[in-house]
Amino acid sequence: MEEKKNILTYAGLRQLEDELQDLKVNQRREIAEKIKVAREQGDLSENAEYDAAKDEQRDIEARIEEIEKILKNAEVVVEDEVDSGKINIGCKVALQDLEYDEEVDFSIVGSTEANSLKGKISNESPVGKALIGHVIGDIVAVETPAGNVQYKILNIERNI
Repeated sequence: MEEKKNILTYAGLRQLEDELQDLKVNQRREIAEKIKVAREQGDLSENAEYDAAKDEQRDIEARIEEIEKILKNAEVVVEDEVDSGKINIGCKVALQDLEYDEEVDFSIVGSTEANSLKGKISNESPVGKALIGHVIGDIVAVETPAGNVQYKILNIERNI
């Protein structure tokens, strides 16, 4: 079975590469030093610092593995291929919420980069999926778990 492609913007790719570099170079060295110091304290069977350091090491190695898997299957959205007239991955959109009469901004990104607290929504989310392909002036109805929402598209800009 072919693994799912991880769609990333260029900024998202750089962020993951930087995190991977930091984990491999800095955090691995730091945790190795913590383990060494904890080992020098003697009996490992009752050494909470050693156990905590080993847990942290396990977490770091798991995150390295996760990032490497994401990068292995990454597909980067190329800026030149994004039509700035239509909403697509890599676009920042300004929308008018017609029910509450308020403006909201979203960046459409791949699911790997999604972070609703930072206004980054996945192309696979109900809102992201509904917006893809629409143009300024369109009114888009989105079926969400909280009910139907209607947005009017005010602006689209490339955000890659």
